[in-house]
Amino acid sequence: MRAVVTRVKSASVEIGGKVNGRIGQGYLVLLGVGPNDTEDASVKLADKICNLRIFEDENEKMNLNLERVGGSILVVSQFTLYADTSSRRPGFSGAAKPDLAIPLYEKFMARCRERGFDVQHGEFGADMQVFSQNDGPVTILFDTER
Repeated sequence: MRAVVTRVKSASVEIGGKVNGRIGQGYLVLLGVGPNDTEDASVKLADKICNLRIFEDENEKMNLNLERVGGSILVVSQFTLYADTSSRRPGFSGAAKPDLAIPLYEKFMARCRERGFDVQHGEFGADMQVFSQNDGPVTILFDTER
């Protein structure tokens, strides 16, 4: 699995002009699923992101995690994270098919909820408009294969 995690002051996702998910302070997670990903990888990635300490403490050091700041998570499916960019026109055959990707996307969100977080989301496969007020900006890349 691949994830781009951005620390945000706020973020939202709209589908067809209607807000589908909205958060205040927290993480905007763009989540891609690869063809070899597993439920175990999904759970481990969720745990890693939920424990990530990228919020500033009283000394302005990135030392606080999502729980400590009372943050939320907005998850948006992003198959384009598996783009093959060897040519000018990206190919997306490296992304998992929906029958594998959707359950792992949902497992990731379920695990974050189990950890006690408010999790908002987009809609898998929908045409979405994503808005974010990046904080920092701080953006972290994750790849479970590395």
